[in-house]
Amino acid sequence: MLTPAVVVSFLATYLAAVFDTPSAWLPLYWIGAYALFVALNVRGVELSFKVTVVVTLAALACLAVFWVSALPVAQFERYALNIGAGPGGAPVELPAGGGPILPFGLKGALSALPFAVWLFLAIEQLPLAAEESMDPSRDMPRGIILGMLTLLVSAGLILWLNPSVAPGAFRLGTSGEPLLDGFRATFGTGLAKLLALVACVGLVASFHTILFAKGRQIYSLSRAGYFPRVLSITHPRHKTPHVALLAGSGVALALMLALWFGMGVEKGAAVIQGMLLNMAVAGAMLSYLLQAVSFFVLRMRRPELPRPYRSPLGLAGAAITIVLAIVTLAFQLLDPVFVSGVLGVGAWFALGLAWFALVGRHRLVLAPEEAFASAARDAARGPGVKSSPPRAGAPAGRASPFS
Repeated sequence: MLTPAVVVSFLATYLAAVFDTPSAWLPLYWIGAYALFVALNVRGVELSFKVTVVVTLAALACLAVFWVSALPVAQFERYALNIGAGPGGAPVELPAGGGPILPFGLKGALSALPFAVWLFLAIEQLPLAAEESMDPSRDMPRGIILGMLTLLVSAGLILWLNPSVAPGAFRLGTSGEPLLDGFRATFGTGLAKLLALVACVGLVASFHTILFAKGRQIYSLSRAGYFPRVLSITHPRHKTPHVALLAGSGVALALMLALWFGMGVEKGAAVIQGMLLNMAVAGAMLSYLLQAVSFFVLRMRRPELPRPYRSPLGLAGAAITIVLAIVTLAFQLLDPVFVSGVLGVGAWFALGLAWFALVGRHRLVLAPEEAFASAARDAARGPGVKSSPPRAGAPAGRASPFS
C-alpha cells in the first residue's frame, strides 16, 4: 500500500513543477492519479498490462534521451562531488566541487541505504502476475532477471549522470524533481518542462504496476483467510479484485493526507516523501528478512521440492539478503527524522500478527497457497498422517477468477 503512495507523491511533485501549480494542490494530484489508475486496474488485466507495456517503454525512452543529452556535459568531479562536511557534520556546498566520494564516511553511505533500496523495490512483486502467465516456470524467472538487469543499467546511469550536471548533488539532495533539474541543465527551462512531463510516464509506469501488485497481494491474503474475507470479493463483470484495490488505495490516501495536514504544508513534500519512502522500505526489509529465512527453511527441510528455477546464489544469497535488510533497518531506526514512520510500520506488522493469532488462523480456506502448504506438511509427516486442512474453497462470489 505504501509503495504506490510514494510513487504518486513524486508524480504529483513533478506535475506541480511542470504546470507551476502551488504545493497546496498536491493532494488533488494524488486523488486524481489514484482514481484514474485504480479504475484502469478494475477495468481488467488485459487493458492494465497493455497500458503497462506502453508506459514502461515510453519511460525507458525518456531516460535514454536524458542519458544521451547529459553524457556530453557531465562533470562528475565538479557537480557530483560538490558536498562536504561542515562544522558539526552539517552538509555544505563546495562551489568548485572536488569533494570526497563519501563526505560523511561509511556511516553516511549506509544511512542512504533506504534510498538505494528504493531503486529496486517491488521487483519481487512480479510473481503476483504468475496466474496470468502462460508458462510461469519459464516466464517468471525470465521476467525477473530481465527486470533486474534493466533496473541495474537504468539506476547506474541515473546515479552517475543526474548528479554530474547542474545544479549538482548538493541541491539534488533536497529536490523533489531531480530528473527535471537535470533536464533544465541540459535543455533549458522550457523544453525541460516538456521532457519532464514525458518523464512522468516513468512514474506512471511504476504507480500503475505496483497498484496491480497491491490489489493482488491483498486479494490473495484475503482469499486464503489471512485478511478479512470481504477483501477477496471480485468485480461481477470484470472479475478483478476491486474491493482490495479500493481498500488498499483508501488506506494509502488516508495516510498521505494525515501526514500532509499533520506535518503541515510548510514542511514540504520532500519530508513527506522521505517519510513514506522510509515506511515502504521498512516494510520491504521486514518482508525480505522473512522471505530469506523461509528460503533457508525450505532448502533445508524440503530439498526434494520441485524447483523449476533455482537461485544461483543459493543460501549465500539469502544470507546476504538478511544482512542487508538488518543493516538497512538499523540505520533507518537511527534516523531521527524517519524513525517514527519505521516504528509505525513495525506496529502495523504487530497488529497483523495479533489479528492472525486471534482471528485469522481460525478462518483459513483452502486457497492454492494453503493447499500447497497442507500437502507439503502431510508429505513431511509421512504416509497415513494427515493434518486438518483449512476449510475448502472460498465463499460464493469470492473464488479466484485467476486460477
